Order: sequence, then structure tokens, then C-alpha cells
Amino acid sequence: MKNRYSEEQIIKSIKQHEAGTKVGDICHDMGISSGTFYNWRSKYAGMEVNEAKRLKELESENSKLKKMLADKLLEVEAMKDVLSKKW
Repeated sequence: MKNRYSEEQIIKSIKQHEAGTKVGDICHDMGISSGTFYNWRSKYAGMEVNEAKRLKELESENSKLKKMLADKLLEVEAMKDVLSKKW
């Protein structure tokens, strides 16, 4: 699912809450549930926009590296299976 809100919008809503706006009002304005807001708050609280973008880049890079590692481990297992068979 594509994100409807950018990091800037999410951080702006968190800062509004820190400034004293009620969670219900923020959720109503943005069209989200309070659970979504609290998930955002747990992930982005205390961050600036550039830090959030960097976090997203790092998460993307991490997932690519995990996929590469999984592919290599699969290759190694396949090679072990081929080499262990007696002809």
C-alpha cells in the first residue's frame, strides 16, 4: 500500500500534538485512526524531516542487503547439495 502521507506531514502532525493539539482533532483532520497516529509517534517522535528521510533510506538499503544475503545463502546451500551427491 502506498503511503498517503509524507514524512513532513507526519512529523508536522506529531509536532502539533506536542504543542497541545488533541490526538482526536489531528486524526479527524488527517482522516486517520488514533492507532495510526500513535504508531507514527512511536516511529517518528523527536525526529526532524531530514532524519526521517535518512531513516527511510537506511531501511531500504537494509532490506536490499538482507535480500542479497538470503540469495547468497540459498546459492551456497544449492552448491553444497550438488557437491555432496555422489555420481
